[in-house]
Amino acid sequence: MRSNVEHTTPYKVISVILIIILAILFAFPLYWIITGAFKTPAAVMAAEPEWFPSEWTLRNFETLFSKRSAPLWELAIPFSDHFTETGKLAYFSVGPKLPAALRWLVNTVFMAVVAMLLTCGTAAMAGYALAKKRFIGRGILFSLIVCAMALPKQVILLPLLREMSALGLTDTLWSVIFPIVGWPFGVFLMKQFAEGIPGEILEAARIDGAGEIKTFITVVFPMIKPGVGALAIFTFINSWNDYFMQLIMLTNTNTLTISLGIAKMQGENATDYGLLMAGAALAAIPIICVFLAFQKYFTKGITMGAVKG
Repeated sequence: MRSNVEHTTPYKVISVILIIILAILFAFPLYWIITGAFKTPAAVMAAEPEWFPSEWTLRNFETLFSKRSAPLWELAIPFSDHFTETGKLAYFSVGPKLPAALRWLVNTVFMAVVAMLLTCGTAAMAGYALAKKRFIGRGILFSLIVCAMALPKQVILLPLLREMSALGLTDTLWSVIFPIVGWPFGVFLMKQFAEGIPGEILEAARIDGAGEIKTFITVVFPMIKPGVGALAIFTFINSWNDYFMQLIMLTNTNTLTISLGIAKMQGENATDYGLLMAGAALAAIPIICVFLAFQKYFTKGITMGAVKG
């Protein structure tokens, strides 16, 4: 009888040990931030680090939530300056006054979620068109997209600033969202996934009378869903951590993101590392939730991208 127990080899043992060590190394910064958020200032600044807090405190979170207040929700309506008497953007405001840190967190979540949805939608459609449609200049267009992936944001910063100013979106969350939507990497990733769609399936959908929109929604999108899930995680994290663009585009207190808000509070409170860790721990919660929600699609998307056939 063949044994169902797999033989343990030195290679497997070494692999497991290396994986455990790497997992600990990658998880340690998150552990240090979370525990540091509950440490006293003396413990945070101690020469000999405390690996586990000897005294737990909520002082850092009290400081984080007590400095400023702002409406729960206040969003500029894009392009509304053309319809207002003053020529300024109209704002939609709702909710009670809450600590500014919560408002900054709401701003960041809204920015990341909207950028994620718009990027995934536009990239999926563009990738499908570049992979399965034949039109003049398709190769040149895709080459330009690939070249754009090599451009750092600093190179296109001035044109983006002038464009957002011309559209009247300066100092609004939309000035951070719209530049992310045209992410070249998203189009490149979706094109690679769309390349694997059999042409026979698309032809069968057309024979059945399905138009382009119905074909994309009912046939194409379900087949590239793993890639969309992976792109959703990439886009969410990219927009969440895009500190440079947020720093340039946002100045108003009510439009700040959580990272900018904590940085401004840090300037007011000298070097308070406990406050920084409390803000970082608060900001890490949505990212962890998004990754757990899309983990299945992310893993499947990476696997499909690595294995062909």
